[in-house]
Amino acid sequence: MHLTLTSGEQLPAGKVIGLVGNYAAHRVEMGHAPDLEALHFFLKASSALLPGGGKLFLPKVGRIEHEVELAVIIGERARRVRSADAMRHVLGYAVGLDVTARELQALAKAKGLPWDEAKGYDTFAPLSAVRPAAEVPDPHGLDIELLVNGEARQRGSTAQMLVRVPGIVERLSSVMTLEQGDVIFTGTPGGVGPILSGDRLHARIAGVGELRCDAVEA
Repeated sequence: MHLTLTSGEQLPAGKVIGLVGNYAAHRVEMGHAPDLEALHFFLKASSALLPGGGKLFLPKVGRIEHEVELAVIIGERARRVRSADAMRHVLGYAVGLDVTARELQALAKAKGLPWDEAKGYDTFAPLSAVRPAAEVPDPHGLDIELLVNGEARQRGSTAQMLVRVPGIVERLSSVMTLEQGDVIFTGTPGGVGPILSGDRLHARIAGVGELRCDAVEA
């Protein structure tokens, strides 16, 4: 699996990491307090990546939902990095969708099990082309939006992230080494909702790019 930069250059994809509850509005709609006590994360299979968008396959596993997110792509190996030094390890940014089989996730939560199945199906991580970090002066004030069949479902700003990119890199690199090509989904604003076969998804982040997917039955 390869990521594509806006220049056309390709980069082998690494691991895919997703943050849990990094926007207050999403925390509330999922039944949690708006405040974040600690930054938690999960892993998605790299085979879930869908670079450039395209066909998003929906398995028959109950309700499947969209979560539009700013994705951070690592360019330089990072291990136990302090937040003050974190940005030099960032290669660029992309528009991502963290697709979730919500009923499977709820069942896993209830049983205290990992979320791997709910998050890891093929095509469950669509990703736009990667815009170099030098072209995104501040990733923390970008309008983020998802349209489904032309209607706005999610709207917010990356300014609403509870933990910003330097803190994210610091936290994750304290647990595992981040390597070139790793993709970090930084959390979603409020408004997550179902995806149905035939839906056309259009995600965009100002200054970063756009992503289009067509949902079809697997």
